Amino acid sequence: MSIILVLGLLLVSPSISVAEESRYGLGLPAGEAAIKAWDIDVNPTGIGLPPGRGTVQQGAIIYENKCAACHGPTGIEGPKDRLIGGQGSLTTAQPIKTIGSYWPYATTLYDYIFRAMPFTAPQSLTSDEVYALVTWLLHQNGIIPKDAVIDARTLPAVTMPNRGGFVSDPRPDVPGH
Repeated sequence: MSIILVLGLLLVSPSISVAEESRYGLGLPAGEAAIKAWDIDVNPTGIGLPPGRGTVQQGAIIYENKCAACHGPTGIEGPKDRLIGGQGSLTTAQPIKTIGSYWPYATTLYDYIFRAMPFTAPQSLTSDEVYALVTWLLHQNGIIPKDAVIDARTLPAVTMPNRGGFVSDPRPDVPGH
């Protein structure tokens, strides 16, 4: 009896969907503009980075106002993830995974901050604010100098200290890096 019910639902389902679609007017084909609005990823090579720029000084102000409550005044204290330091700790019994010790690509730091931070208002930062935060964080981790200016051209050129600490995924359906 249940086989008959399943076969019956399979035969009826497409006509229900079409009927409901026209009845409620739900769903629209996704146009190029709608797809582009959701296409916000930045890959390791920097593809997807938007226009904008930031400095260490600008980033310090934004960090103090939007990040310090969770990560501490210097990015070490927490209560949430530590962002600064940890260099040389990955091979110890208590590794400290931070931007400076663990993160493989500077470009994906932009991606993560833009998508997820601040935790209470993700995607609320402008591209200039995100670049400034990335600049401050990279400087605080000793990766770039204090007078650095980070933008879509300079960020992909930053080499992270642990860049060589990862291995490629050998699965055939995963593109190599």
